[in-house]
Amino acid sequence: MSFKQKPLAAALCLLALPLSPVSAQEDERSTEAIVVTANRQPTRSNDLLSDVSVIERKEIEAAGPNASITDLLARQPGLEIKTDGGPGANSAVYIRGSNVGHTLVLVDGLRVGSATLGAGNWSYLPLQQVERIEILRGAASSLYGSDAIGGVVQIFTRKGAGPLRFNGELGYGSHRTSSVSAGLSGGQQGWSYSLQVGSTQGRGFSAIENRDNSAYNPDRDGHRNTSASGRLAYAYAQGQELGLTFLHARGWNEYDSGGPWSTPPGADYRQDQRLSAFSLYSRNQLHERWTSTLRLGQSSDDARQFMDDERTGKIRTDQTQYQWQNDIRLPLGTALLALERLEEKVSGDQAYDRERRHINSFLLGWNGYLEQHRLQFNLRRDDNSQFGDKNTGFAAYGYQFTPALRGSVSYGTSFKAPSFNDLYWPGSGNPDLKPETGKNKEVALHYEQGGQHLSATLYRNDVKNLIAWAPEFPGSWNWIPQNVNSARLQGLTLAYEGQLQGFDLKASADFQDPRDTDLDKVLRYRSRRHASLAVGRSHGPLDWTVEWQASGKRFQDVNNTQSLGGYALVNLQASYRLARDWALFARANNIFDRDYVLNQDYATDGANFFFGVRYAPR
Repeated sequence: MSFKQKPLAAALCLLALPLSPVSAQEDERSTEAIVVTANRQPTRSNDLLSDVSVIERKEIEAAGPNASITDLLARQPGLEIKTDGGPGANSAVYIRGSNVGHTLVLVDGLRVGSATLGAGNWSYLPLQQVERIEILRGAASSLYGSDAIGGVVQIFTRKGAGPLRFNGELGYGSHRTSSVSAGLSGGQQGWSYSLQVGSTQGRGFSAIENRDNSAYNPDRDGHRNTSASGRLAYAYAQGQELGLTFLHARGWNEYDSGGPWSTPPGADYRQDQRLSAFSLYSRNQLHERWTSTLRLGQSSDDARQFMDDERTGKIRTDQTQYQWQNDIRLPLGTALLALERLEEKVSGDQAYDRERRHINSFLLGWNGYLEQHRLQFNLRRDDNSQFGDKNTGFAAYGYQFTPALRGSVSYGTSFKAPSFNDLYWPGSGNPDLKPETGKNKEVALHYEQGGQHLSATLYRNDVKNLIAWAPEFPGSWNWIPQNVNSARLQGLTLAYEGQLQGFDLKASADFQDPRDTDLDKVLRYRSRRHASLAVGRSHGPLDWTVEWQASGKRFQDVNNTQSLGGYALVNLQASYRLARDWALFARANNIFDRDYVLNQDYATDGANFFFGVRYAPR
């Protein structure tokens, strides 16, 4: 594999720029959070040239063990969600107004999700197993390949270090929801380890609330999810480490379906789901400036549908992933060289014309800075066995105007490969589909001083060759997926995080215009305004937080004739330390019992609560 000569020559010239070693300001930034997803190398958050958010374990615990990962994402800048009912129901995540399949989901560096639907599975990713979440907004295909048109969400499972520690949690709440989890972690003599198990279940509520919907069924649609995750690593010498990670989740959720021309609406419908991700890695410092990481991993997404306990459908995706990444510190910055191979296989009740594909990838990157200047460049080539080659790139420049104020500009390209359903669904697939493509431009300003961080990010992402259903030819009754649409995703994100007068504050506001440029209409299920605010404080053993989340109206249809009303929700969270390692916690969501809609006819929860006890050694 090779890039065209001009881009490659330009990259080599950039590596040869006479940059000096890291400036003395580095020590002043040593306490900043370390982020991996933004450039695939550990980097301090205030050295990044991309729009990134990090959700730490404290915020995950505050969300409550009964919360879903989409509940947490919905309160982050630039993100919106849609759900088909209560816990366990199908969910969608939109980053900066991009489509459902334009968000790449990673677990500890591995792709997870469905290659048939072409999107991540959010409903069964358990928060109990999550240590932290990194959100990268904007085009990221030059780092990660297909799907990263809107951005990347990477989930890191819990890890261990230090002396052996145990943790546990027990809770109960509305809809007879119960949750329990337990784990251990530690490390000594080169070993580090962690193991976490958990289970959540509840009676839920009816997925569809509109009595006029042909699938309406007033029964409760319950759910259950059991999960486990673990890490084991051994550093057998300085800079040499072998390790493994795993995540497994298994559960079911009931849902409403059926209608007058299909299956009966009064039947009991259930989906069983299994998600797993497993990897082995070897991280080796080959030289004081050269670190090599080899990783072999496999993830699976297995879904089965039932009606009255009789199986009606099955579909499974298996993804085997090979990665070799080299991080090389140069006098001129840090270089990144990587080779990857992804093998995808689908199986189930549907007979696809092709059930396998593979993608071979090569990645070249570099980032560094001189005095007030920061630079990042990435080039990637993906060779897909279905449609051939795709090249993507990213370039960014940043400038530190003052010790507190910095700015950046960037440009990146991205793509999404058609899913197996798009290409080969029996009777309607289109094997001639091209990848969807995006071109993203950004300008950002950051102000950081005295624990305050204020940012403003202006962006525009032009997406072409969007796949949509259209007549096979003019006048045809047969509709198939085709590359017929385009979109312009532009907007402004404002965000703040810090402390004022003893209060912890976190706020964001998004002003966006995600528009179908062919119809000149706002894209479905995306609002033009949404915002969030969290205010908290600690009083000795008591911690409390008030959350406010609001969204403007959205549209149910492509022609913008059926609107879904805007809404505002208020949540409360508190914890009280009984002792150094023991705490009581409670959470109340939608305390004013607002009636709101995320998806037409589908129910959302009213006022609800959850409380429990947690043991977490400090």
